[in-house]
Amino acid sequence: MTNPLRDPRDRRLPRVPEACALVVFGITGDLARKKLLPAFYDLANRGLLPTNFALLGFARRDWGDGDFIALAEKAARDYARTEWREDVWERLAGNMRFVPGSFDDDEAFDNLTTTLNDMGDTHGIQGNAAFFLSIPPAMFPVVLQQMQRTGLADNDRSGGWRRVVVEKPFGHDLNSAIELNTLVDDVFGWRDVYRIDHYLGKETVQNLLALRFANNLFEPIWNAHYVDSVQITMAEDGGIGSRAAFYDETGAARDVLQNHLLQLLALTAMEEPVQFIPSAIRTEKLKVLRAVTVPEDLDAYAVRGQYEQGWLAGERVAGYQQEKDVPEDSTTETFAAVRLGVETRRWAGVPFYLRTGKRLPRRVTEIALSFSKAPHLPFAKTDTEELGHNQLVVRVQPDEGMTLKFGSKVPGSMMEVRDVSMDFLYGETFTEASPEAYERLLLDVLLGDAMLFPLNEEVEASWDVVDPLEAHWAGAEPHRYRAGEWGPDAADQMLARDGRVWRRP
Repeated sequence: MTNPLRDPRDRRLPRVPEACALVVFGITGDLARKKLLPAFYDLANRGLLPTNFALLGFARRDWGDGDFIALAEKAARDYARTEWREDVWERLAGNMRFVPGSFDDDEAFDNLTTTLNDMGDTHGIQGNAAFFLSIPPAMFPVVLQQMQRTGLADNDRSGGWRRVVVEKPFGHDLNSAIELNTLVDDVFGWRDVYRIDHYLGKETVQNLLALRFANNLFEPIWNAHYVDSVQITMAEDGGIGSRAAFYDETGAARDVLQNHLLQLLALTAMEEPVQFIPSAIRTEKLKVLRAVTVPEDLDAYAVRGQYEQGWLAGERVAGYQQEKDVPEDSTTETFAAVRLGVETRRWAGVPFYLRTGKRLPRRVTEIALSFSKAPHLPFAKTDTEELGHNQLVVRVQPDEGMTLKFGSKVPGSMMEVRDVSMDFLYGETFTEASPEAYERLLLDVLLGDAMLFPLNEEVEASWDVVDPLEAHWAGAEPHRYRAGEWGPDAADQMLARDGRVWRRP
C-alpha cells in the first residue's frame, strides 16, 4: 500500500525496495569481498534495505552458511564506509545463505532454485530477486543457460520480478558484445538487464547533470562557440595487482576507454533530456555515442603505451612485463590516449582528448573543459603573459568537487593578470559522506531504477569507437613510459600538434 500523503515523484525522501533477495555468483571473489558485501552492510546500516531481505552467495567453495557469514563479516568490517553496529550485522547475517557448486552443475542450480523458493516462504521475499554476475565474462553463457533452464530468470514462474546485473567488460569487441547482449536479453528481457558501470554511481558524475541542467550559468557556454577543447582523464597510480590474466587479454582501451571514459564523454556532451527519467537520459547519451568520430590519422591521434620500471611515491616499481604472470614479450597497453570528435551542432570542431593509464603519478579522474581565449584583450601583452585558458574542471575522484579557473588582477600598482582558481569540495560543503558507487547502484537495481545503467545500444556504440583503435594497434609495439610519468612522450606530442598541452591534475 502506498502512502497517500507522499508524492511518488518526490525523490528527496529515502527509497526502500520492496521485499526481495539478491543472489551473487562468485561471492568469494575480490569484487564481492571489497565492494558488494560492504555496500550491503552500509545500505542496511542506513536503513535502506527492506525488512524482508535475503542475500544468497553461490561459489565453488565447499562451504556452509557459517563460512559465508564469516567471510561477509570480515569484508564488512574491513571495507564498509559506515560505523560498525552489531545489531545491524546480526539482522543482515540472519538473512544470508550459501549455495556451493560449479556453474555447470545442474544439481547445484536446482538446489539454488529450491533455496530461493523456500526463502520466499520463510523470509517473505515474494518471488522478487536480482542476480549479480560477479564472474569472468566467459562464464556468462553457462550461468545464463542454467538460470533459463531452472526458471530463475522467469518473472511469471517466480511470481515477482527478476533482474540481472552484468559487470564490465561487456564483450571484447562489437561482435562479442552483440552476442552477449542478445543472450542476456533473451533470457531476462532487456528491461530487466542492468549493465553496471560503477563510475556512473559516483556522486560527482551524477552532479554533472545537476551542474549543467539545474543552473543557467554554464549551459549557454557549454558548446563549440566557447569551448576550445575537453580533456577526460582517468589516471591510476597502481599497477595491475593480481589481475594479470584478465588485464593482459584486455588492455587499457577495452578496460577503461570503452566504458568509463566514453560514458563520461556522453554525460559531458549530451543534450538536456526532456525529463529526468532513465529512458530520456539514455536516449541523449546514445545520440552522443553514435555521433563520436575517431581521427583519420590514427598514427598521430591514437597513442598506446606500456609502463616500464620506475619510481612512484618514493618506491621503485617493476615494469609491466616484469609483473607476476605477465608474458615477457607482452604488447598489451597500460596507457591509452585518443582524440575524438562529436559531430553534433553543439560540439562540431571541438576535440575531446581522452586518456587513461596505470602507474601514473597519482590516482585521479577528472573532466576538464578548456574555454577559448577572449577574441580581444585591451591589456598590454606583458600584462597577460601568465594568463591561460579559462577552465571548468569536474573532479570525479579522489577530491570530489569542481574547480573554476579564470584570470584575476594581481594585487599591486601594475596591471598584471594571472590565473586563479575557485574550488567547490563535496567534503567541505556537505556534512554527510557520499555513498560508495556500488552502494548507490545496488540500491537502484533493487528499486528497479535504471537511470545509471547503460543500454545495450550504448555498449555497442562504444565498441564502434574502440574497435578501429584496436585494429590499428594490433601487432604494433606500444610506446614506453617510466612508472611515475604521465604517459609516453607520444601522448604529449599528440596535443602539441594541435597547439595544446595536457592538463596536470
